[in-house]
Amino acid sequence: MNLLPLFVLVGPTAIGKTSLSIKLAKELKGEIVSADSMQVYRNLDIGTAKVTKNEMEDIPHYLIDIIDPTENFSVADFQSLAKEKIAEIASREVLPMLVGGTGLYVNSIVSEYNFTDIGDTEDIRRDLWKIAEDKGNEELIEKLKVLDPISAEKIHPNDSKRIIRALEVYYASGKPISSYQNNTSNYDLNFIGLHMDREKLYERINLRVDLMLEAGWLDELKNLLASGVPANVQALQGLGYKQLLMHLNGDISYEKAIELIKRETRRFAKRQITWFKRDERIKWINVDDKNEAQILAEILSYIEK
Repeated sequence: MNLLPLFVLVGPTAIGKTSLSIKLAKELKGEIVSADSMQVYRNLDIGTAKVTKNEMEDIPHYLIDIIDPTENFSVADFQSLAKEKIAEIASREVLPMLVGGTGLYVNSIVSEYNFTDIGDTEDIRRDLWKIAEDKGNEELIEKLKVLDPISAEKIHPNDSKRIIRALEVYYASGKPISSYQNNTSNYDLNFIGLHMDREKLYERINLRVDLMLEAGWLDELKNLLASGVPANVQALQGLGYKQLLMHLNGDISYEKAIELIKRETRRFAKRQITWFKRDERIKWINVDDKNEAQILAEILSYIEK
């Protein structure tokens, strides 16, 4: 069987995947499928570090700005759309490139998660989000420890989205989400991961948060709320938006919100690293003290070999 080619670029937030992927796409004649669970939402731009039209440099990007913030979106939805787009890109003899840091989204493509027997979970998901809103994550993570201890061990207690996804899969199918993973792939993979010194990465994260706030992140959130987007929708529970909402609600100061955003983003990056480090198929590229041209050359050399 001839496998479709697929280039995959992963790594923690703020490490430079977006800019590098565009340069790689130019060199490899590729088009980019985003694997980011927040960039699917329209009008969540600054807080998701969404690539702009100018930054794309005419490289087509897919699965960005595809749903409204009031809509729900699951990994099964992503998998279906991404597979369809990857096949369409490959049919034009162009290289599909999967780029992003949402580990479950990436794995749903490269490791063949099969969600076909789960069915519609929207009502289950809505009920679980209501529990999270009313009582916090503690009750949900305790349920997950009983029903799916493997997932409970991997998921951070503050990661509402992944906790709820794991529970909704179990409630809908009677099986843990890990049982849907098949480590074989239907693609001919070139799988690249970026990494760097942890402290340097954390400095980049802190700086990026400052720049995003200077660019108007808080106003972006205010505009979303003013447009009628409810504060409790799934989209606004994402990293950063959640902490800024706490500030707008009067629960914490602006300074405290910034502190929490930086801390939680650093913790998120650590979880991303842990997630991807488990996959032995990834060729890791250290980007410390290298400019983008050097990193690009190293990746292209690896692919040629």
